[in-house]
Amino acid sequence: MTETYTSDTPADEIETLDDLPSERLDREADALLARDRAFEARPVHEALREDSLAAREWSRARAERLRAAVEAEPVRATLYALGLGVVIGMLINR
Repeated sequence: MTETYTSDTPADEIETLDDLPSERLDREADALLARDRAFEARPVHEALREDSLAAREWSRARAERLRAAVEAEPVRATLYALGLGVVIGMLINR
């Protein structure tokens, strides 16, 4: 004896996978990736070299921003460093 399930939920309340926010975000992310970067087969060493150069440029830019901020407000930077050192010291002593 087989019984078929009948739902009392109206058809307009049923969400399809295309309507879910996570599916919409997945589609938008896929579109961004396809637009910003061409996915072609390339050697791993080339990809690593490009990524390391990008990381080097990013770190140099951040270091320059930090240097400029310290030169602009040395007292504030000193107090931040002192506070951070105290917090790290308290964590190490625990």
